[in-house]
Amino acid sequence: MYLVEKNRLSVAVYADLKKALHDPGHVLQEAPVTAEIIDAMLEVPRADIPDMPDRIVAATAAYFGVPTISRDARIRASNLQTVW
Repeated sequence: MYLVEKNRLSVAVYADLKKALHDPGHVLQEAPVTAEIIDAMLEVPRADIPDMPDRIVAATAAYFGVPTISRDARIRASNLQTVW
């Protein structure tokens, strides 16, 4: 919703994501923000990725050892593996 409210994603994209998350056969899975994810944020330098939602996304991907799906220039310029 953060990206929808900032007009970075359309409501339709959010609806598609929500539908995919409710489909048990889809590859996407929800990941709750846990204490371990918060700890992983310590490995994502604020100077590199200052926006809190972007840091949460980056830390979550780093914690699970998967690429970050983002077209954000700061995330892509970081040492994290990105897709997009």
